[in-house]
Amino acid sequence: QVQLVESGGGLVQAGGSLRLSCAASGSSSSINIMGWFRQAPGKQRDLVAAISSGGNINYADSVKGRFTISRDSAKNTVYLQMNSLKPEDTAVYYCRLGQSSSFSYGINYWGKGTLVTVSS
Repeated sequence: QVQLVESGGGLVQAGGSLRLSCAASGSSSSINIMGWFRQAPGKQRDLVAAISSGGNINYADSVKGRFTISRDSAKNTVYLQMNSLKPEDTAVYYCRLGQSSSFSYGINYWGKGTLVTVSS
């Protein structure tokens, strides 16, 4: 079993920055894709950014140029640097890790989420 521990959420003013971290422990040697999703109140959970073990990266259009995803595979940790934050970035951010190159296949693991609130 894999356990995910997220950290780094909080309250920030618009234009500010936050850095989220998600560390995996347990049977995490088979982790391939790592990513972040977010869910705002009343909305569905959407992909923010994902990075494969080979370094392929995808971003949601809404965060391109502002957010940067990175990973430390040796530590089974994924990061999300969020700059130029906007009120519409307010959401619960979830870490997601998968054993294949796509979240659509294989076993996935979810973190419990960390709240990011951006005030105007």
